[in-house]
Amino acid sequence: MSPLTALTYVLPHRLLSSLARRLAYSTSPAIKQRLIDAVIAKFGVDMAEAADPDPNHYPSFNAFFTRALKPGARIADPDPRALLMPADGRISQLGKIEDGRIFQAKGQSFTVEELLGDAEAARPYRDGLFATVYLSPRDYHRVHMPWTGTLRDTMHVPGRLFSVGPDAVASVPRVFARNERLACHFDTDFGPMCQVMVGALLVSGVETVWGGVEIPPYGHGIRYRDHRNRDIQVERFAEMARFNYGSTVIVLLPPGVADFAPGLQAESPVKLGQRLATLR
Repeated sequence: MSPLTALTYVLPHRLLSSLARRLAYSTSPAIKQRLIDAVIAKFGVDMAEAADPDPNHYPSFNAFFTRALKPGARIADPDPRALLMPADGRISQLGKIEDGRIFQAKGQSFTVEELLGDAEAARPYRDGLFATVYLSPRDYHRVHMPWTGTLRDTMHVPGRLFSVGPDAVASVPRVFARNERLACHFDTDFGPMCQVMVGALLVSGVETVWGGVEIPPYGHGIRYRDHRNRDIQVERFAEMARFNYGSTVIVLLPPGVADFAPGLQAESPVKLGQRLATLR
């Protein structure tokens, strides 16, 4: 464990994230432009892909961070059986859920029940598939649907806000099941599907297309919302949610419905719309 990761055990996570959020939403030209220019320079952000490629046009750092892509910048895999990658980034891990446990890193795992905060919600995924996609600061920070689904419910699970960078993932036990997160459950024509938006240190805002800003406020207990009477359907490849700052999305699929695309493995760079898996 690096000294920086060790330090996060004692840092006031929510306070730091709240302060970072104030900076991110500041419309002060000096503050927002300094932050935007610094991220573009440090991480090599490709502004040519953005709907508005001029960094000076964004009213705040968060507006830049959640920028839209220009039409055609990402294309959905044309195979009608392809489940799509939900975001730009890289694969942290993916594979089979073994007896209800999700592999995090060597020597680290957590249960689906811990991740979702509910035993009944976890049951359909006990021997299913998972894919964990990490969004870095240079990436497009909107999360899209792998497959068309009707929103059933959401579960806001309170927690810490550890970093989800490679060192933290390798060394902080159950980090994704400890951080603040929003589990979004969908019904599809192949069964249930879940996308879990995981917050992180300084990276803790989650906004959905159906509910607006969901996090913050930070939770002090699990908050369940039933959406079954609202008939909210989100189409394959359509935007589902976004990180106000970025983090990690975890896709959960039930057993027997799909096979991962060949060649995908830990550390694979990925783009929104490419094939994540193929329906059987």
